[in-house]
Amino acid sequence: MQKAHGEKMTGSRIIIETLIEQGVTDVFGYPGGQVLNIYDELYKAQKRINHILTAHEQGASHAADGYSRATGKVGVVISTSGPGATNLVTGLATAMLDSIPMVAITGNVPTNLIGKDSFQEINITGITLPITKHNYFVTDVKELADVIREAFQIAKSGRPGPVLIDVPKDVQVNECEFIPHSVVEPLKQEIADDEIIDQAVELINNAKRPYIYIGGGAAGRGMADDVKALAEKIDGYVGCTFMGLSALPNSYDRFLGMQGMHGKYASSMANNDADLVIGVGVRFNDRVTGNIKKYCNNAKIIQLDTDLSEINKNVKVDVGVIGSIVSSFKRILERCDKQSHPEWHKTVDEYKAKEQQILEEADRLSKTDMTPKRIFDVINRNKDADAIIATDVGQHQMWTAQYVDFERPRRFASSGGLGTMGYGLGAAIGAYVATGDKTILITGDGSFGMNLNELATAVTYNAPIVIVLLNNGVLGMVRQWQTLLYGKRYSNSVLSNKTDYVKLAEAFGAKGKRVTNIKDFEAAFKEAMSQDKPYVIDTIIDIDEMVLPMIPPGGSIENIVLTQPKEDK
Repeated sequence: MQKAHGEKMTGSRIIIETLIEQGVTDVFGYPGGQVLNIYDELYKAQKRINHILTAHEQGASHAADGYSRATGKVGVVISTSGPGATNLVTGLATAMLDSIPMVAITGNVPTNLIGKDSFQEINITGITLPITKHNYFVTDVKELADVIREAFQIAKSGRPGPVLIDVPKDVQVNECEFIPHSVVEPLKQEIADDEIIDQAVELINNAKRPYIYIGGGAAGRGMADDVKALAEKIDGYVGCTFMGLSALPNSYDRFLGMQGMHGKYASSMANNDADLVIGVGVRFNDRVTGNIKKYCNNAKIIQLDTDLSEINKNVKVDVGVIGSIVSSFKRILERCDKQSHPEWHKTVDEYKAKEQQILEEADRLSKTDMTPKRIFDVINRNKDADAIIATDVGQHQMWTAQYVDFERPRRFASSGGLGTMGYGLGAAIGAYVATGDKTILITGDGSFGMNLNELATAVTYNAPIVIVLLNNGVLGMVRQWQTLLYGKRYSNSVLSNKTDYVKLAEAFGAKGKRVTNIKDFEAAFKEAMSQDKPYVIDTIIDIDEMVLPMIPPGGSIENIVLTQPKEDK
């Protein structure tokens, strides 16, 4: 058999050619000394691959993450050695904990200088070992192309995640033959045993109060129709984790929304009252369960996951279904019986009515018309149907989870597992680059201050991102906890910023407006949605607004807080 021959290329060109070969059209990054060869090849290939220059490597990593969440594709980020590489750490950890497929390519000093404390030398593979799905230190240019291909396969196989490839400068310069390859496919997933599927079906057929619980492992996998079909067939209801948001349309009448610490009342109560919980791609983490000893004590639990390590990790389950979630779910749907549970309907309807009563009461008692619910009502009425919602982390993130109407999958980008303040603007840029769809960033004055430098990136690339900055002058979620759990001792949670966010936006080349009432907010939001450039709406809200309901950390449903504490006289 004749051996295939290819063109001789430098390692740097091999990197770019392999990325293009694997279907990459956009990369995010920031150049530096140890990746100048790679950037030279990017320049030569600029008609075939687009590079987005961010203000900071962390912003680039979050942009690659947001790009992936919006498309399901592998996001790619490039950085130089030393601080360039270490600036990726938070972005990699964010992607790792939320199972987002990414490939990070870093440069390093030549191999003969490794271990000699050379300028900007860093052991980035050692640093990122716990926060990547896999990583590589490439010492031979002949292995480079196959390493990149393998990295893409690992990133998007099974439970997705970030992979890092560290390439020393001499490997980028050295030459070898490059033989093109096809796009690598994800590794085939395990198929659950029939016996396990039948065990799950038996539990479902015996249930009277079934609750289907959707997580990030199911979001974006095209499962919405099957989930609705199962809910109809078994006459159950559907809730989700924070990471499961947008997996189902909010308009679906059996969908109760997010459950957990700051979940919707009806969803959390139904989860607690169910006699069967069907967890689909969920981790049952602490924000979901609260006190693990009191979580769903009266329910059987089925857990579907691709990752064996997640089964029984946090919650002891009755049936663990390991393998392709999509395949397992379809087989369960096909085999279970048609059921009717009128008493379950009556119970959940009561929870829904109580939830509405809670919302109306909170609205009535508010000291201002700029309540979070009213703000999000404006957003829901005026946003594009295809708009992507990105958030930072804090109260605004939980209000987004509670109030935004999602009707399409992959319309939500937010840091769940790591809770990364400063994530949102980079992610919004990445989501816009990926889709070209209008993107709305919901942020707070605390989070926005961490990576607002990426506003320069948004302006440079004419990304028409609408930034709704919920400004209460404090670290809102920290203050909420200090109010409820720490005797109102507000240690370092008052920001006292003198920042004029309108002037700040204008200085970056964006538009800005400050609003203090809901009428002006609606006018500003409508204007912002019509713009072809970034627009910052500095939205002043009350310092004491809280995200409710709230189940205190380590608590259970019996400890749920539904109303704000009365003010001291």
